[in-house]
Amino acid sequence: MEFLKLFGRLKSVVIGMVHVGALPGTPQSSLPLTQITDKACYESEIYKDAGVDGLIVENMHDLPYTVSVGPEITAAMAVISAAVKQTCPHLPLGIQILCSANQQAVAVALAAGLDFIRVEGFVFSHVADEGIINACAGDLLRYRKQIGAQHIQIFADVKKKHSAHALTADVSVSETAKAAELFLADGVVLTGTATGMQADPKELKEVEHAVKIPVLIGSGVTLENARNFLGANALIIGSYFKKDGYWANSVDPDRVKTFMDHMGKLRK
Repeated sequence: MEFLKLFGRLKSVVIGMVHVGALPGTPQSSLPLTQITDKACYESEIYKDAGVDGLIVENMHDLPYTVSVGPEITAAMAVISAAVKQTCPHLPLGIQILCSANQQAVAVALAAGLDFIRVEGFVFSHVADEGIINACAGDLLRYRKQIGAQHIQIFADVKKKHSAHALTADVSVSETAKAAELFLADGVVLTGTATGMQADPKELKEVEHAVKIPVLIGSGVTLENARNFLGANALIIGSYFKKDGYWANSVDPDRVKTFMDHMGKLRK
């Protein structure tokens, strides 16, 4: 199984989020790319030293997000991702480029030597705060094939956070996950309603029974509720690892270490 080969374990993989600073050209941009890159590498080292199992690089500070991501963002993310790869050469690394810049993410992953991408809008349409996001699986997998990046795994959000799903109210989360599996996703990601909000443990069990591909939790995991999600293949954690548990703050080494020590006990 490719997931097992990548992470070395099948359950409770911990993936830390590297939220890079606002990139050049975005409304809140204030730092040169070299400084943004240096901080991303510094936080990556914190995660590595604490024993996390993998990382995702993401342009979380590029608010407000747009569906028309410019080439300057793709270029910046490639530079940052390559630097993180050099900092953590033996750690599984992934990328997500907001909003829904999934082909760009595959291209960056290939160029920077990353292992996987997190994708929004893989199957079914939904209304996000950036507008209507349509399914991309067909185009994305063809693009991945065309550039020779089939080894890069795709973990697809289903019924994702910060979105309205009235368009697919008659399609359950497990049916959405099954559709993603049918359309050749390498794993599916479950979230709460917003960043920092926990996913529903009942949905986790429902989706685990519905699909044979890995199921990842993509929001709201904390020291206090981690036990509820041990059955997931991976826990993607951003907010809890930050100072005061707020996503926009810097990574807190003590929070990361405390969590990983706790996970070590839970995994036994």
